[in-house]
Amino acid sequence: MFVNGCDCSIVMKTAHCEIDIPYSDETIREAVSLLEEEAAIEGSGSCKAIRKVTGATGCVVTPITIETAPLLFCLAMGSAGKPVYVSGTRKLYRYSLDLLPMEDTIHFDFIQKHGDERRLFEGCRVKDFELRVLRDEALKLKLEVTSERQPIAMLDTDSFYRKCGERFSGDYVTYRINGKDYQNIYGITLVSRKEGGTKTELWIKRALEQEADLPHVIDEMIITGKLLRDKYEEGIFGTFCITLKNLFQNSDETHINSVDTVIGPLRYYVSGLVSAETMSSEE
Repeated sequence: MFVNGCDCSIVMKTAHCEIDIPYSDETIREAVSLLEEEAAIEGSGSCKAIRKVTGATGCVVTPITIETAPLLFCLAMGSAGKPVYVSGTRKLYRYSLDLLPMEDTIHFDFIQKHGDERRLFEGCRVKDFELRVLRDEALKLKLEVTSERQPIAMLDTDSFYRKCGERFSGDYVTYRINGKDYQNIYGITLVSRKEGGTKTELWIKRALEQEADLPHVIDEMIITGKLLRDKYEEGIFGTFCITLKNLFQNSDETHINSVDTVIGPLRYYVSGLVSAETMSSEE
């Protein structure tokens, strides 16, 4: 991958795998603070400061593909659980994921490659994530990461397998609310803050229809993403499912002064459980 003419890559490492993921944006860097020394009463009156590296911070934005979905959702939610073999398939496993606070999540490592420079960021955790789904666009996941350990330079030149595969698209995502399918939803943005607990909000962009508007209180919403192709084993390998419970509408920011179809955002606070299921061909 070339970013600004430079050969770049991001590798995510866990206890079980090392994956070079595709990405569209990345800002992983040293977290820097300053130790300040106040000016002396006598003398020039100048202040001094010492630069101190306190760990790592930044984000990575990546499209969700058939190969990266299990790992990305695991890191975003915070726990993978034990895989369950799907009967009737050759080698297919289902992972059930629950949203956990950052302090309780699994940690992972980043290997950042910019040109000939490689740096290792160890002990990273996801403190925030944002899932964006829009029609006519690929699904993207933004992971805000943090670490208390300083990055270190790497000298080895090992290469890692680049996980690509078919990308999930917003055109093939379905939305089921309180047992009813809604066709007028144009896209969603799921935002979760995980530091010191979890706070989750959902923005729903829907085409305004008088007979099919969304309820103010949602007991259960199921978001299902599927791939365009139907060749995958049992039709469920290329599938993920996110379930949200107990949503309350915070605001309606729809502006109806338009002669065309009105697409307005609704903002919901998620007070219940957030869980996900994804499939993998590896245990």
